[in-house]
Amino acid sequence: MKTQALGSRGPDLSVIGFGAWEAGGTHWGPNPSEDVVIQAMRTAIDAGITWIDTAEVYGDGVSETLVGRAVAGRRDDVLIATKVAPAPEGTGFAPGEVRKACEASLGRMGIDHIDLYQLHWPDEQGVPIEETWGAMADLLDAGLVGAIGVSNFDRELIERCEALRHVDSLQPEFSMLNLEHRDLIRWCGERGIGVVTYGPLAFGVLTGAVTAETVFVEGDWRGGDWWEAEEFGPEELARRLEVVEAVRPIAERVGYSLAQLALAWNWHQRGVTSAIAGSRNPAHVRANAGAGDIILDEAMLHELDTLLARRSER
Repeated sequence: MKTQALGSRGPDLSVIGFGAWEAGGTHWGPNPSEDVVIQAMRTAIDAGITWIDTAEVYGDGVSETLVGRAVAGRRDDVLIATKVAPAPEGTGFAPGEVRKACEASLGRMGIDHIDLYQLHWPDEQGVPIEETWGAMADLLDAGLVGAIGVSNFDRELIERCEALRHVDSLQPEFSMLNLEHRDLIRWCGERGIGVVTYGPLAFGVLTGAVTAETVFVEGDWRGGDWWEAEEFGPEELARRLEVVEAVRPIAERVGYSLAQLALAWNWHQRGVTSAIAGSRNPAHVRANAGAGDIILDEAMLHELDTLLARRSER
């Protein structure tokens, strides 16, 4: 699988990463057994995916615990990224809380360092970002983490962090169906800030498995009111499915699955280091990993970008 450096100072990452949000067992409906989830992670490593992204809030530590079990005995084969969230959902962004969260994550995963430690989303409780980022830099200096980044931050917050210590990465939502942060991603790339995107398959829509008739099981956020479920409302979903149906014949023409083409397109975008694809199904993980071997030429990228631009104007 192709790898790319995370910004100007970070490690090399496979262009497809494994996302362990679903492994936390919340917001995604009934859970498979822990053994199946662990097997999905190990399948990812076997398929050439070199890094796993998790967070303290994914299942209130459950995801990190399973990641630790999955990489036991294979730590040298995989990099681990995790996140601290602001209070009350997470441990908090005060300096002492950041250190506490890092140590707790290390304990749950049974490891001695985190390769990429990230702030999960901006704090609304009033902790100045300069204090929080200073604590992140302290973890870096102490050798507890290898790189530090942010998730869901805007340019202004990133610049405030950069004034103190280089930001190694940004983790934004980005997909063929969500181009909102494209300019920010390119800006990061120009400044040596790596970008690892989440939601590259639009939470299942770009796999082609979601239709207007899809009924999500109880507990699946896509069928409820939690977070961004409005994306799955009738009108918005219909618009998104139009894009899917426009892209589908292109994928068929070049011999890739819809999901593989969407993932390959994602990591080919200027500024993107790697696209995070999560699944609890080992077969799906193996197929997603195949997108890391796909090279899209300029003509194909232009065709897809023209299609997406035209659809976004509607």
